[in-house]
Amino acid sequence: MKRIAPTLLCALLPGLAAAAELRVEVELPRIEVSDYRRPYVAAWLERPDNSVAARLALWYDLRMRDDEGKTWLKDLRQWWRRIGRDITVPVDGMTSATRNPGTHALTFTSGSAPLGMLAAGEYRLVVEAAREHGGREVVSVPLQWPPTQASRLDADGERELGRIAVELIP
Repeated sequence: MKRIAPTLLCALLPGLAAAAELRVEVELPRIEVSDYRRPYVAAWLERPDNSVAARLALWYDLRMRDDEGKTWLKDLRQWWRRIGRDITVPVDGMTSATRNPGTHALTFTSGSAPLGMLAAGEYRLVVEAAREHGGREVVSVPLQWPPTQASRLDADGERELGRIAVELIP
């Protein structure tokens, strides 16, 4: 009976079983420099008028003495102008530590934070990276929400960001 109950529940409540998903892969390239510092990275969804629809992630150095990591958040210039100067970090569920080079996956589901009940329409996924003693880069990927069919969108950064992959699942 215990194994049948979740299946029966999904059949009775199709809205729960059909929650749309936004999956994001962020590639941080390995940069060969003598003083490499892991980048600060922010990801958010914005509307065509540049207003913020959802704050998705912020990776920064949480362990710096005297919260000094917060002072470097201004280097994420676009994120800072749109989001950073109006919030107090850390934000539960959004902020976490910086990441090593490699590919990092994020998954968001409609109906739960941070997407919530995102209105139907056009959006841009924006990913920004800034690195101490390094550069800064912003990559955006236009998308339509909610997805009507499964799709995958890709964009490539040039230096501070690698491939940004967005998978939309209805």
